[in-house]
Amino acid sequence: MLKKVSIATIIFVILVVTISIQNNCSAVTGEEVLNSEQATELVEIKESTKAKLAEYVEKYGSATFGMAAYILDIVRVYSIPFCFIGIAIGSIFQYVLGIRKLDVRDRGFMLIITFVTILLICQVLPLIFAIVVNGWRG
Repeated sequence: MLKKVSIATIIFVILVVTISIQNNCSAVTGEEVLNSEQATELVEIKESTKAKLAEYVEKYGSATFGMAAYILDIVRVYSIPFCFIGIAIGSIFQYVLGIRKLDVRDRGFMLIITFVTILLICQVLPLIFAIVVNGWRG
């Protein structure tokens, strides 16, 4: 009996949420999208990205090397929060959950080592790329 009541309650909640979502969604025309602030922000982001990519192409003298340097710079920037979150999760596994279970503690230790290694690689790789490209190409 309890299962039937809980299933009915879950279905009711899902229906109420979907109905409220449908009521809140309004039809947006193409003209409203073009005039909206989000569209102008997207265009500004696109233009700044193109300018930054052109700067890297000019700096390295090749479209291929410029694109590689741009991608490595993006990876360098976004790897920091990703790896810090991974290190925090590994620390939780090792020091909180691993108090009673050794396999969980080992998993946490391996997560910490993995994310620190990834962080170091992502931070040093753009430097190595710049040294190799500028050093070997002259």
